Amino acid sequence: MAGERASLGLDRWATRVKAGAMNPTPPDILAALWRQAALEPAALAQINLNGAEPIQPSSFRVDAAAQTSMAASGLAAAEIHRRRGGGAQGVTVAMRDAAIEFRSEHWLSIAGQPAGARWDAIAGLYQCGDGRWVRLHTNFPHHRDGVLRLLGDVAHDRAAVAAALSTWRAAEFEAAAAEAGLVVTMTRSLAEWDASPQGQAASSLPPVLIEKIGDAPRMPLPPAAERPLSGLRVLDLTRVIAGPVAGRTLAAHGADVLHISAPHLPSFDELVMDTGRGKRTAALDLRAPGDQARLRDLAARADIFLQGYRPGAIAGHGFAPEALAALNPGIICVSLSAYGHLGPWAGRRGFDSLVQNANGMNDAEALAAREDKPRALPCQALDHASGYLLAFGAMAALLRRAEEGGSWLVRVSLAGTGEWIKRLGRLEAGLAAPGLTPAEIDAALEESDSGFGVMRATRHAARLSATPPRWDLPAMPLGSHAPEWRQTSLQTAQKQR
Repeated sequence: MAGERASLGLDRWATRVKAGAMNPTPPDILAALWRQAALEPAALAQINLNGAEPIQPSSFRVDAAAQTSMAASGLAAAEIHRRRGGGAQGVTVAMRDAAIEFRSEHWLSIAGQPAGARWDAIAGLYQCGDGRWVRLHTNFPHHRDGVLRLLGDVAHDRAAVAAALSTWRAAEFEAAAAEAGLVVTMTRSLAEWDASPQGQAASSLPPVLIEKIGDAPRMPLPPAAERPLSGLRVLDLTRVIAGPVAGRTLAAHGADVLHISAPHLPSFDELVMDTGRGKRTAALDLRAPGDQARLRDLAARADIFLQGYRPGAIAGHGFAPEALAALNPGIICVSLSAYGHLGPWAGRRGFDSLVQNANGMNDAEALAAREDKPRALPCQALDHASGYLLAFGAMAALLRRAEEGGSWLVRVSLAGTGEWIKRLGRLEAGLAAPGLTPAEIDAALEESDSGFGVMRATRHAARLSATPPRWDLPAMPLGSHAPEWRQTSLQTAQKQR
């Protein structure tokens, strides 16, 4: 953290915050997202953002990020409904409700028992022999086992891992882990990240990148239906939090979301319970030619292809955006990555906790708190914000397809989302925020049936006045449904007109 203190001392940082140099208002943040997506600014008149920050203890504006990313996706759904002839409607997002939903995986309960997200025993921060910190992500068994092998086949025990890491330099262990396909980052200051090749690449990333990748006729939206996204088909090939949150958001507005998992890949039931609401879930093994052909058939009749696997993994099976656009002109490809498509880390695996550790945010939080150990954000803010930005980008591309035609590619990355949150500014007294009370959390939960038992989980915080979001289907164990569509897609309907 010495580099951070030298580059931007606490007093100097506080002066900049007091001057308001880095703090756009939530309506301004939302308007900037809307402009970047090239959408009609008149729609912004329908939004109501209420509440004040900070709610969660952080020097970063995680609550503003929660409110505005959810508002962007909710307003895009409302605009689609209006453009289908359903009329304008108000969209309200309360900051406190958004802050609660930004930690949705923590509040989940099944049959009255907590069922929220858990960490592996050796995941987390360790100090290396050079005094620098590294963070390990070992929730997937193959990542855990790989780290233990890299450390000399040590025991699955924090003390054993700490002792082994005391013989490493942090940067060297990060590099060795990356070479082995593992997920580890060294804690950097904001200045160190900005000076690094990957930090420089990430600094150029917008929160959402929407680009046309192929020619296709205009596909005007069909007449209004009960829900904004009724008739929209979404293939959801994502895991963990960010991508599944995007699919859950699209399902909340009526899309037919078919989640595709693979039987041989690990998963976390507690995350599937939370993010699986509103979706059907099927299993395909893309190593098998028959299953690969089945996915190709589904993609040929989809409106949106959402994927969040390691860069190149899905493309290696024949499902690169360009291949999908050739298969299905007019498709919207939505891609999530850890570090973005630019820079030397573009192909690396990553998770929220690792990105916020590498990009200076954890070091900066510790600096603001006058602590010597890296301090994580109070929630998986990069994951959740990226999820809503993915859904927003998908719907923005749908609107632009209706006007301009074409096949589209939407890109969001955890690193790009981190840069966006950093650009929102800092809160001088943010770490003194009291957090959320049990009563506030309980008021934001709803009960439903699921394939795991009676579930209590968060409601969606973006409230649409005429088409309230809801999940019509219960969360189910992975692979519970057949890999098939159940309704006519928007794209198919337009091609038949």
